[in-house]
Amino acid sequence: MRIAAILSVAGLTVLAAPADLSAAERKPDKLPVVVDRLLQCRGHSAAEQRLACFDQEATTIANAIARRDLVVVDSGQLVSARRTLFGLTLPRIDILGDGIGDEVKQIESTIRAVGLNREGSALFTLADGSRWSQTDSTVFDITPRPGEKVTIRRAALGSFILILAGQAPVKVKRTL
Repeated sequence: MRIAAILSVAGLTVLAAPADLSAAERKPDKLPVVVDRLLQCRGHSAAEQRLACFDQEATTIANAIARRDLVVVDSGQLVSARRTLFGLTLPRIDILGDGIGDEVKQIESTIRAVGLNREGSALFTLADGSRWSQTDSTVFDITPRPGEKVTIRRAALGSFILILAGQAPVKVKRTL
């Protein structure tokens, strides 16, 4: 399992492999080339060469960030992105990192609005703007209202369950 660490260079924060790993252990195919070159600067034994290399590669990284060829995020931003994407079906891409933060298993929020979907079942808009549509025929004992606390958690086979206090859980899917 690759362990993530933060490497700070000249005030620049880059998500990278730990400094104590060898080049082979760092999995350079997983790191952007500009970051890998910066890490290779550590191999210079002479302090002047090492500093010159770090200065040159830090400038290259700063330019890549300015051109948006390299986007730098921290683990908190990754966790936040995972929470925002909770419930959406996305293609499998490795931009959210591996081993960084826990996979989101549930979210807790409040209801901003309640409406009906095309089938006449409940459609929930949460405080974060995400929309969840009821997919089963469970009837609510009390009509859900804005401001109520809600929990949505992962269930079996990629489904999701919405839980309101004092109500039977309902199956939902993320619509937006």
